[in-house]
Amino acid sequence: MRDLSSADHREHLRIVEAILFASAEPLAAEVIAARMPPAVDVPSLLRELQALYAGHGVNLVRIAGGWAFRTAEDLGFLLRRDTVEPRRLTRAALETLAIIAYHQPVTRAEIEAIRGVATSKGTLDVLLETGWVRMRGRRRSPGRPVTYGTTPAFLDHFGLESIGDLPGLEELKGAGLLDMVPPGSIFVTPDDRSALDADEDPLEEGGADHEPDLFDER
Repeated sequence: MRDLSSADHREHLRIVEAILFASAEPLAAEVIAARMPPAVDVPSLLRELQALYAGHGVNLVRIAGGWAFRTAEDLGFLLRRDTVEPRRLTRAALETLAIIAYHQPVTRAEIEAIRGVATSKGTLDVLLETGWVRMRGRRRSPGRPVTYGTTPAFLDHFGLESIGDLPGLEELKGAGLLDMVPPGSIFVTPDDRSALDADEDPLEEGGADHEPDLFDER
């Protein structure tokens, strides 16, 4: 007699595999579960698929709060020749990105205070165009400045499961990256939750939510 339970399990495993392969972005277990029959244990299926692909050329990994297939780390060098080199970020953009990642939600004025120099609108525009930075809301303070934070695409690009996986202070020192941020800067626990803080208001719907460019980039 045919084992329907085993057959159903294999079919559910195939469905999860197909959903992940078809997605261009990491998918949360809840999103996958919404496409599956009721009462299917999606987390268990994901763990099984992860183990199944552990020794393959592609691995199933947790990234940006979801699950995605990625080239095995030890084979990445083979594909570099076929990738398009992204536009290199300027030092100002890298510094600004680092400050946003570690201090979000943060305003342009706060970024300038940490960097010690003015930050041009163009620098923020470049980061917004990459999809790694987003406008979160407006600070409840004079002028109601826009607040900035990182996106799931930022986590995906840098291979992070969550913003809490960013290197700590000692790791940055060891990698020689701490000199990108002026001495005396305070590193807080990174927090990229989507909910607005108590001192933030939502962005205006359909409005132009960028600040005027008052300074030249330095």
